[in-house]
Amino acid sequence: MFQCEDLLKGLSYQCIRGSMDKSISEVVYDSRKISKDCLFICICGYNVDGHSFAAQAANEGAAVLVVQEDVEIPEDSLVTVIRVEDTRYAMAFISAAYFGHPADQMKIIGITGTKGKTTTTYLIKSILEAAGYKVGLIGTIEEIIGDKHIPANNTTPESFLLQKYFRQMADEGCEIVVMEVASQGLKLHRTQGFTFELGIFTNLEPDHIGPNEHADFEEYQACKGLLFKQCRHGIVNKDDAHTEAVIKGHTCDLETYGFDPSADLYADDLKLVNKPGELGVDFHVRGKMDFRVEVPTPGRFSVYNALTAIAVCRHFNVEIPRIKEALLAAHVKGRIEMVPVSDEFTLLIDYAHNAMSLESLLSTLKEYDPGRLVCLFGCGGNRSRLRRFEMGKVSGRLADLTIITSDNPRFEEPMDIIHDIETGMENTEGKYVEICDRKEAIAYAIDNGQPGDIIVLAGKGHEDYQEIKGVKYPMDERDLIAEILEERKGRA
Repeated sequence: MFQCEDLLKGLSYQCIRGSMDKSISEVVYDSRKISKDCLFICICGYNVDGHSFAAQAANEGAAVLVVQEDVEIPEDSLVTVIRVEDTRYAMAFISAAYFGHPADQMKIIGITGTKGKTTTTYLIKSILEAAGYKVGLIGTIEEIIGDKHIPANNTTPESFLLQKYFRQMADEGCEIVVMEVASQGLKLHRTQGFTFELGIFTNLEPDHIGPNEHADFEEYQACKGLLFKQCRHGIVNKDDAHTEAVIKGHTCDLETYGFDPSADLYADDLKLVNKPGELGVDFHVRGKMDFRVEVPTPGRFSVYNALTAIAVCRHFNVEIPRIKEALLAAHVKGRIEMVPVSDEFTLLIDYAHNAMSLESLLSTLKEYDPGRLVCLFGCGGNRSRLRRFEMGKVSGRLADLTIITSDNPRFEEPMDIIHDIETGMENTEGKYVEICDRKEAIAYAIDNGQPGDIIVLAGKGHEDYQEIKGVKYPMDERDLIAEILEERKGRA
């Protein structure tokens, strides 16, 4: 049991009903999990307001309610009501106390930015583990706790779940946690209740603006900046045009990385690496460290990701040979993931699923002067049609051949989505074919691969399903490729 006052330490609050002398059995924010003697936090969600369950919680024996709005409670109820300014903010602190402040037992590394968060978290984890540290990971794809991999629902989990993961990681002996910190997570106070050892900023471009996300770019930018008021040390991209605005009002000390020679850690003498079935970059790290490194993923953004990881690992005194070995061996599922198919052409899988990320990817790959750049992609159903037009336009402009196929059609007809993509391609000179079945489309790309081609399967990345009419069917592009190769082998 927990004492109510102990769970509320560090918070500004007012007891507006009942007694503070209450013992708490558990902390709950989901009305379906209300139990006798629990502390129930009334969260204002986008679709459901927890305050509407206050009377139910009182009737079902909750000991304490934490609210930010007026609630109606039965007069004969003995429930205590605590009022705070923001229940989401309060939940972060209550959860940290409930799980015994596990973040204080580890070094937490938070990475924010529009692009590069996922890849960078895995790079950092790989290098630190190679140096002997035990590392937990929280991100877009999954949570990794010891040998356990938990599929993620949100890039940054709700504060209660985040603290629960921290507790499990600390109990597993983790010394460091590397996590993606989404702007939405910062906006909704999911990362309150502890201090990050390191806060990382990768880059910023307009994204996540709309209903249930951010009102405008200024809010999006301001939310990213919140990380640097909650960390001890900040590591930021000196080259990004928005860096100064993001770090405005920071309370941490700062260091920089980038291509700019005035950065604390910078890349010099960049060379492209083009091997059979593999693309990468080779560059010299200068500034606070001095060594040459090769990374087996292409483009300038791969350099930024690597520099970020190197800057972080410098803080943990990782030796240069360990860094070089780990970067060369690191691969992130669904992020420019090379799949060995042929020595004559390169095939890769990437999560690029909007026009901005697709343009960045295709522009990067064109720098490798492929025989042809082939782009296979579709678009999700029940989402903005504008994304389809834009992605069609980008692929039509940059790819030599586009193979338009199905992604997650959800409740739409796949061919309707394909026709929207085709509309976006009409004012470009790009050649394209339409093959609705994704496996058939991938088979077409492989069967028609030519020497020197770079073939991109875009949009699915790490996803291992296809959502059709409300049902998620198993579909992993790696499995599809293996099946296709086996079928071709059988025919031969």
